[in-house]
Amino acid sequence: MTIDINCDVGEGLDNEAVLLPYISTCNIACGAHAGDEETMRKVLRLAKKHNVKAGAHPSYPDRENFGRTVMNMEMDALSDTVYKQILKILAIAGEEGISLYHTKPHGALYNEAARNENVAKAVIDAIKRLDIKIKLMAPFDSVIARLAEENGIEMVYEAFADRNYNEDLSLVSRKQPNALLHQPEQILEHVLRMVRDGEVKTITGEKIKIKADSFCIHGDNENAIAILKFLIDKLPGHSIEVLK
Repeated sequence: MTIDINCDVGEGLDNEAVLLPYISTCNIACGAHAGDEETMRKVLRLAKKHNVKAGAHPSYPDRENFGRTVMNMEMDALSDTVYKQILKILAIAGEEGISLYHTKPHGALYNEAARNENVAKAVIDAIKRLDIKIKLMAPFDSVIARLAEENGIEMVYEAFADRNYNEDLSLVSRKQPNALLHQPEQILEHVLRMVRDGEVKTITGEKIKIKADSFCIHGDNENAIAILKFLIDKLPGHSIEVLK
């Protein structure tokens, strides 16, 4: 069995050259919460070098809060900013001879689109305006996943290897001390349960059904490299390999 591992990159940490050799897919910030044209181009070239699938990582236009705060925007304006962000990185990718594999909303936009139909529709409308075949990376059993399927957009279901879950499959807020998982052994157990059993153990100990095509390790996790190396080393012992 193979699994896909993705990371959010181009977000100002300048650690992509270290991260990309260990992952399958990357989500590149498009300038709204982080990043700029130079960063996008640099990461796209690294993705090409390491045979990593590249995707757009659009956000609320909010660099001050790193896209982690919900913004009160008209839905047409939200759709327009998402469209323009994807269009920007799509143009750069074309110049670099790279096809964009997917788009994955960032931070508060990701979380809101998972449960808010209007926000989800704004993102879906932005993707449809592109008039190209591009996949959407989003959570299983979410509002945006349902709308994507209804609109003929191919889904990549994402789960988080280094985050704790609530019983409604939302992520535990980063404001809580137990939001992030840091220990590689704990993360391996978390991933194995989702891959083998199709369920996730929530913060309350409940086990909830989940489907995942790709697992996210946050590039800003202080242990990201150690976690990735540990997973690549240990997963084959469970008949699972990281796709490259």
